[in-house]
Amino acid sequence: MTKEFKEFEKQIKKTHKIAYTPQYKSEFHTQLSEKAFFAITNQTFEKLDWDIIYIDQHSIEAKRKVKKFGMSQYTESIIVSYNYGNVIVKSESLGNEFWDNGRNSKRVHLFVHVFQQIEKECNREDLKKLEKEQEAKDNWDNYIIPNELPKPKKIRKPKILFSIIIAIATSILLAFVIAKISITAKYVIFLFEFLVGLALAFSLKLGIQLGNYTNFIQLKNILIASIIIVFIGNQVFQYIIIINENNINGIGFFEFLKYRIQLGLKLKKINVGTIGLIISWIIQLGLSFIFGYIFLMRFLINYVIKRVPSEVVEFALYHFIKGKDEYQVRNELSTLGWDKEQNQNEVFEAIDGVQGQNQMNRTT
Repeated sequence: MTKEFKEFEKQIKKTHKIAYTPQYKSEFHTQLSEKAFFAITNQTFEKLDWDIIYIDQHSIEAKRKVKKFGMSQYTESIIVSYNYGNVIVKSESLGNEFWDNGRNSKRVHLFVHVFQQIEKECNREDLKKLEKEQEAKDNWDNYIIPNELPKPKKIRKPKILFSIIIAIATSILLAFVIAKISITAKYVIFLFEFLVGLALAFSLKLGIQLGNYTNFIQLKNILIASIIIVFIGNQVFQYIIIINENNINGIGFFEFLKYRIQLGLKLKKINVGTIGLIISWIIQLGLSFIFGYIFLMRFLINYVIKRVPSEVVEFALYHFIKGKDEYQVRNELSTLGWDKEQNQNEVFEAIDGVQGQNQMNRTT
């Protein structure tokens, strides 16, 4: 971002917002056509160094990135939408803040200022040129159809067994580790669920890579089963450890579990009872699934995208954009060496993966 824009941003009067997710929006009207609007919005985001993450027929979304302690992180999401000349600019805080200190209002007013500045600098000929360039970009008119594509990899038959075996082994190991920690140290909620979700998703990632298995519904079911194994295994290992370390005889596992439920859950010095314990278990299961689900989706999307060369994905996507159906795209792939059905299916999965990645970028 130029010094001029930085100076203007400092002069913008803040409008503070307090909410669960603080946001600020503003509207203005433009005489620009939709194509010219998209072209100038792209230029505006580029001048402000905001990363464009999503585009649809009527809006563009970007995120503002800053560096803190040597690490980059997104601070605001800016969505600009167009409807017959009416433009809405909305900035929304990312993270866990409840007060935006006026930052969202600054992003919105800065965007409007730069957008309108670019618009004023364009004459009719410039706008017509921008419209043609945007239309060509949307229709992939500048795409050069290749004469050849990278050869497909050797077909690997998908096998779910790797995912099942690795996930079960990981679940049992996690159950033992958590049981040991629960007995000898303090259990930190959220942290342990995060680690369980990450570990199980990573184990499924290994299974995906080894078995070339990408059925998300079945992988999700394995994740759910693994979380249940961790939970039950944790109780079983705690029972075994406590019985052996204290030389207790004559108490079965179900008696132990019943006694533990009756004791309830103690938070510091407060006993929240049986209901509190059950609620804590439900939270543990739910959080483990949420974290595991998010990581699993990311790992799977990344795998299906990288499995196919980008040139092949672009080639297939180009023909879809040009209005061809699946059968016709399969024929086009066949002419350049991608004639096996499984290889073609992997190309279509990669296209879905790119779209899924774009959606995930909007929510994280």
